[in-house]
Amino acid sequence: MRLIFKLSAVLLSCVIGAAAMAQDGLADHKLALQISDNNPQKMNTVLNVAANVVRHYEGLGETIEVRVVAFNAGLHMLREDTSPVLERLQSFSSSMPNVSFAACANTISGMTKKEGKAPPIVAMAETVPAGVVDLMTLDENGWTLVRP
Repeated sequence: MRLIFKLSAVLLSCVIGAAAMAQDGLADHKLALQISDNNPQKMNTVLNVAANVVRHYEGLGETIEVRVVAFNAGLHMLREDTSPVLERLQSFSSSMPNVSFAACANTISGMTKKEGKAPPIVAMAETVPAGVVDLMTLDENGWTLVRP
């Protein structure tokens, strides 16, 4: 009887731990995708990879978090005025909540100086101080980095 009680306690601890991880936003898999080129084909490839990976792991019943980090010329992907993939971005925000977007503040600053005004960034994008530093931090925290 004691053995059953101990096993039940262990199982309960595992279930509680898994629920806590889910609530903390910890995913089974974490993928960071880099976009640093102003190339519509590469931007679409990044979005295709994100969608395919999400569908794959969700099909297995596993959780996945994907973060697309845009810097340098790749920031055009997240600009409301120049993004060649704006429609796809908008559909991602509603259909794939586990895919997030990060815009490099260094690149935004450079574009602001060059253009005389701040570029309009899509609402679903989070601004990070430096895109490369964001990728490094994600890597240091166990994320898989890919540059499609």
